[in-house]
Amino acid sequence: MITRRQFFQFAVAAAAPVLPGMAALPGVAFAASPTPQTAAGHDVLQAVIVPEPAGWVAGLNISNPAVIVSVNIFDGLVTYDDAFHPVPQLAQSWTESADHRTITFNLRKDVKWHDGHPFTSADVQYSLMEVTKRFHPRGNATFATLEAVDTPDDHTAVFRFTSPVPAVWSALGGYETQILPKHLYAGSPPLTNPLNAHPVGNGPYVFKEWARGNYVVLERNPDYWDRQNPPHFERIVFRIIPDEGTRLTALESGDLRYAPTDAVALPDLVRLRTDARFVVSSHVFDGIAPISFFDFNLRRKPFQDLRVRQAIAHAINRDALAKVVWYGLAKPAQGPIPSYQTRFFKPDLPQYNYDPAHAEALLDAAGFHRGADGVRVRINNLPLPFGNQYVLTAQFIQAQLRHIGVELTLVPTDVPTFNRRVYADYDFDTTVNWYAAFADPQLGVTRRYWSKAIKPGSTSSNATGYATPEMDRAIEGLVTVSDPVARKPFIDQLQQIAQEQVPSVNLLELHFYAIHAASLNGFSNTPMGAYSSLASVRDA
Repeated sequence: MITRRQFFQFAVAAAAPVLPGMAALPGVAFAASPTPQTAAGHDVLQAVIVPEPAGWVAGLNISNPAVIVSVNIFDGLVTYDDAFHPVPQLAQSWTESADHRTITFNLRKDVKWHDGHPFTSADVQYSLMEVTKRFHPRGNATFATLEAVDTPDDHTAVFRFTSPVPAVWSALGGYETQILPKHLYAGSPPLTNPLNAHPVGNGPYVFKEWARGNYVVLERNPDYWDRQNPPHFERIVFRIIPDEGTRLTALESGDLRYAPTDAVALPDLVRLRTDARFVVSSHVFDGIAPISFFDFNLRRKPFQDLRVRQAIAHAINRDALAKVVWYGLAKPAQGPIPSYQTRFFKPDLPQYNYDPAHAEALLDAAGFHRGADGVRVRINNLPLPFGNQYVLTAQFIQAQLRHIGVELTLVPTDVPTFNRRVYADYDFDTTVNWYAAFADPQLGVTRRYWSKAIKPGSTSSNATGYATPEMDRAIEGLVTVSDPVARKPFIDQLQQIAQEQVPSVNLLELHFYAIHAASLNGFSNTPMGAYSSLASVRDA
């Protein structure tokens, strides 16, 4: 068993440097940085996001920080109550056919885009059929059987499915299925539209300014349709502060009052949970269901041998990883679906227990013998640049693989570089990453293994290049069959195949935390609360 002291003997260096491209600017101290706060302090909510994403449209860039900001700019067709039941938002009502193959949404007539253009059913049709189904990393799975969106008038959108999709009701919020302004996007490639860096939405806050590397400013929408519940704060300023020590200082001084995720080092998080000045909650991430994993690029020859992938899986002590690196705020994953999602989780899946001797035997059998320097194979790894935990995770794995003769070189990146190398150029050997499994595997799990989710340039999709007929059959079964009993065998097959063929090693079930000042209230209490707008947040 590796102790924390033993781990930090080889990982201590990771706590100090920041990834290239994320280095602090001169004068990084929070109080010294240029700030857009010009109104009275209580009219401005100062928050922080980590790290800086490539854009702010969650319908195209689904990274955690992009979603957290974007849900304040864009409303969804529906939002959710505390029990995660859909309630009206852009759609003021809806009806569903008896066979569940048609959903008719009656859209609000008083919604305008932030440029003054009216919101209509044409925006819904364009967004679902031309953007979500084609470019969203999860869209083709969620809406696999959506054949058309009819627009009989400007305020009616009729979704027509070839078979019912119960999972769709978990995906119609603005954090997942985002409606974009057709008049500004149609005719241009959505992924490269300049508006992704300066979005025009229809939600409670208007995008005002992005000072790259410093902050993003949103301003209250004076024409917001919900006159009964207008946004409270005049401005929300999302600070971009790369250094976790600086973030902690800003939180403790009161300069920052909201930190949705990854804001402080885990030892500090443990301490803040007992500090009466703060509220620390993981419930607001329950619906996201994050799973971390070690991905292989199956385009690279060594990983085309199953024995190599199995060997690396056996070389990683996931129990120690959870306890030492993640301070017990995670648990070993048994498969691609979290074990607490009992409706879908399949017990007794193949497991890769920590067994370095067996790992070495597998590598010998695969023809990867130790050289004179003791090294069997040299590979690289790109840790997700979403905070130091992923670097520490990669360093932990690096040390463990060294024991079996695998030399793992870590390649630090910033977010744009990571996205380009992993999802566009496929220029990597392995990665340390996490995806949200979400409330249904159709939403968050299938994209890791489906051949149709290999979409160059689309982030958080199938980066490994994994594609097999048996996995495709399982996924196509679960996305087209609506009866829960008939659907479950396909979900079981997905999990079984994923664990047997190991296109990536499922590492940990993660638990994310949001921190906010106890002087604030009005945060959403739903399982997707961290992906809800801050319109209702106010001073206690």
